[in-house]
Amino acid sequence: MNTPDITFQSLAGLAGQRIGSSSWITLDQTRIDEFAHCTNDTQWIHVDVERSARESPFGGTIAHGFLTLSLLAPTVFDVLISRMALKQAVNCGLDKIRFLAPVRAGKRVRNHISVVSLEDKGNGRHLLTTENTVEIEGEDKPALVANATAMLIA
Repeated sequence: MNTPDITFQSLAGLAGQRIGSSSWITLDQTRIDEFAHCTNDTQWIHVDVERSARESPFGGTIAHGFLTLSLLAPTVFDVLISRMALKQAVNCGLDKIRFLAPVRAGKRVRNHISVVSLEDKGNGRHLLTTENTVEIEGEDKPALVANATAMLIA
């Protein structure tokens, strides 16, 4: 186990700053198909490779916006939560979600995470709000920008 290197005190001092970027994640067709199956969102633009190649303005299939959004939790864990001494981190909500660019199948994405605020709620609980910008490798526009809120429990 790694030694935690981020404390609530140090995290509070990072408000308004980027705290890091996650590892790259490939959104390949298999992952897109699995998400489609789990969510019953089988719109052709996501799962029909041949039709999407012919008819989609993107030249192929694209990841679901909500698939990209679902990556916030594991990427925040990658960058932040794994570096803190916590009993639990619980997702509380999302705000200001904007899907800015589609993620074409096979592209890699990563999350750039900034601290918006950290509120001490007492009893070892802190409410963390982060701004998340999911970059698409090699593209100018991010896939999405969203604020996420989580209760961190020490």
